[in-house]
Amino acid sequence: MALITLEEAKAYLRVDTGDEDAMIGILLSSAKNLCADVARLSEDQRAALDSEDAAQAPLRETMKVAILYALGYLFEHREEADHHELTLTLRSLLFAIREGVV
Repeated sequence: MALITLEEAKAYLRVDTGDEDAMIGILLSSAKNLCADVARLSEDQRAALDSEDAAQAPLRETMKVAILYALGYLFEHREEADHHELTLTLRSLLFAIREGVV
């Protein structure tokens, strides 16, 4: 099971048509990878994001918020995204994961 489906991503972005599905899919993948990198997740932790393991629920919920934020930012600023600003915001959102609190 995917952490965030294309349908959830489109609902979050308030996109009703399928015209931009490919681009949204690419941005969703980029947002997920960016958040995992910023959070310094191991390969095992990355794999756990898509699992149903109840012990991983706090990690999944925190990552879901960060991924949706990154997705929205990348979607809205696709022409002039400030990746430094985005990374700083993601560091703040993912601070607990980066420090091993979650």
